[in-house]
Amino acid sequence: MRTSRFFLSTSKEAPSEAELVSHKLMLRAGLIKRLGSGLYTWMPLGLRILRKVETIVREEMNRAGAIELLMPAVIPAELWQESGRWDVFGPQMLKIKDRHQRDFLFGPTHEEVITDLARKELRSYKQLPVNFYQVQTKFRDEIRPRFGVMRAREFLMKDAYSFHLTEDSLDATYQAMHAAYSRIFTRLGLKFRAVAADTGAIGGSGSHEFHVLADSGEDAIAFCPDSDYAANVEMAEGLAPVTTRPAATETMRDVDTPKQTTCEDVAALLGIPLQRTVKLIAVMAGEKLHVLLIRGDHTLNEVKAAKIDGLSDFRFATDEEIRAAFDCPPGFLGPVGLDRTKIRVIADRTVAAMADFVCGANKPKFHTTGVNWGRDLPEPDLVADIRNVVAGDPSPDGKGSLDLCRGIEVGHIFKLGTKYSEALAATVLDEQGKARTVIMGCYGIGVSRIVGAAIEQGFDERGIVFPLAIAPFELAIVPLGYGRNEEVRAVADALYAELAAAGIDVVLDDRDERPGVMFADMELIGVAHRLVVSERGLKEGQLEYQARTDAQAGKIAQADAARFVKERIEACRS
Repeated sequence: MRTSRFFLSTSKEAPSEAELVSHKLMLRAGLIKRLGSGLYTWMPLGLRILRKVETIVREEMNRAGAIELLMPAVIPAELWQESGRWDVFGPQMLKIKDRHQRDFLFGPTHEEVITDLARKELRSYKQLPVNFYQVQTKFRDEIRPRFGVMRAREFLMKDAYSFHLTEDSLDATYQAMHAAYSRIFTRLGLKFRAVAADTGAIGGSGSHEFHVLADSGEDAIAFCPDSDYAANVEMAEGLAPVTTRPAATETMRDVDTPKQTTCEDVAALLGIPLQRTVKLIAVMAGEKLHVLLIRGDHTLNEVKAAKIDGLSDFRFATDEEIRAAFDCPPGFLGPVGLDRTKIRVIADRTVAAMADFVCGANKPKFHTTGVNWGRDLPEPDLVADIRNVVAGDPSPDGKGSLDLCRGIEVGHIFKLGTKYSEALAATVLDEQGKARTVIMGCYGIGVSRIVGAAIEQGFDERGIVFPLAIAPFELAIVPLGYGRNEEVRAVADALYAELAAAGIDVVLDDRDERPGVMFADMELIGVAHRLVVSERGLKEGQLEYQARTDAQAGKIAQADAARFVKERIEACRS
C-alpha cells in the first residue's frame, strides 16, 4: 500500500465531545468519522483494523467447529412476541414499521431468529451438536451514546448459538468456546481476563465475560494473582471470616453523634477503625421491609442481594418508608430493638462474625456502641454474602488473596439452557423417537468494541500503540525526499517490493510531506514498525529503524535491512 493511493485523514485535535482516549485517538487518527449520535463511518484505515480483528475471530471460530451464516438485521416482531421479549427488552430496542404497518425491530441480538431457524431445520439428535455464528451489525438505542465505538448505538458483533441434546454436550461446547475466545484475545495481542459473570437479561445457568484490562474500564474485576481465579465483582464471593465470633467485652451504650450520619464520620468521632461499624440498608420487596447489614468499610452488592429468596425485585426504601418503620431519619438506623415479626434482618457474613460493633441507635443524633449478637439483639434471620469483595480478601479458590482491576467487556459466553427453545418450541427427536427440547448456548464478541478497547490498553503521548496483529500496517517505510532523490526513491521502492512479497503488511509513505509530519502520522495511527530511508543515511550505508514501542530509533545496515525487519516482525508475530 502506498499512501498516495490510500486515504489518510489525521488531525492534531479531537472534537471536544470526545471523552475517552480511544474516542479521541480514533477521531484524530481518522479511523472513524461521526455521522450522528452513536453512529460512525469506519474510514479506510479503521476498516483495515476492523477486518483484521474479524479475520482472527473467524479463524478461531472455524477452528472450534462453528459454522458461519448471516441472519437478517431487521426482525419481524412476531418472533420477539413469541419469546416474550418484545415488551420487556426495554427502550434500547429500535422498533420500526414497514409500509404495511407491520412491526419489526432492528436486531440488538439474535436468539429468537436462530431458534426459529433451529426449530425449522433441526429434526433429529443426529444433527446435534451444532454451533452457528455470524459477524453482523447490531443496533441498541443507548440512552446516552458516548465513548465512540465503546458505547455506540450501531456496532459490529460476532454472535454464535449452539444447540444440544444434553447438558454434557453444552458443557463441552461451552469449554470449546471458552478456549477459542482465549485464543482469539491472545492472538489479538491483548491483556485480558476471563471472569465468572452474572447472566443478566440474556438468562441462562452459566456465564463468563472476557475483559480487556484497562484503567478506563467500566467493570471492576476481582482476580487472584497467584491463580487463574477471576470474577466480575458482582459475582466474586466474599468468604466468611475463618475465625469464630469473639466474645463480648463491652457494655452496650448510646453515644451522642449529632452530625455524624455515615459510618466514616462516626468512626472518626469515636476514634475507632471503620471496620468496627455496621451500616443498615433498608429495602422493600413487595410490601415487606427488609434490612441489610454491611460492615462500614464494605459496599452492598445489589446483584447478590437480588438472588436472596424474596428479594428478587427489591428496591431501596424511601425516606418516608424509613421514618414510618423506624420513627427515625436515615443516618441513625440500626438493628437493635427492631420488630422482627415485621422486619427481616439479613446480615453479611462479616457482620455476623462481629462483636462489640457500632451501629445506629434508631433515634436521631445517636449511635450505639458495644453491640453484640445474641446478647443485645437476636441472631440475623439470614446470613449471606451480600457485599462487594475488596482487595486483600481471601480468594474463593483458596490460593491467595484477591486484587482488583478494571476491565472493558469485549466478549461474553452463556449457557442459555432452554429459555428460548422452550418459548419457541424448538425440539428434536432423540434415539427413542421422543421429542426433546434442545439446549442452547450463546457466545458473543464485540468486534468493533475490541478496536476501542485495544487503544484504551495501548497508547502514549504520540498516539495509538496497536498490537502487531491488528495494527493498520505492520511496517511503514518512510523515505525522506522520495520525490526529489532518485537513490532514496529506488531504495524505498526496492524494500517495499521485497518486504511486501515476503508477506509483510507494509505501507510506503510516498507523500511530499515534511519528515515530522510523516513520523507523527505513522505514530498516531499505530503502525507497529518504521523504517526510514534518507539521503544522509544512504551515504553512510544505513537506515533508521524504530518499533512503535521503542523510545528511540536505531541505525541498521542498509544491506541487512530487509532481513532485519523480517526477523523482527516474525518474532513479534509468534
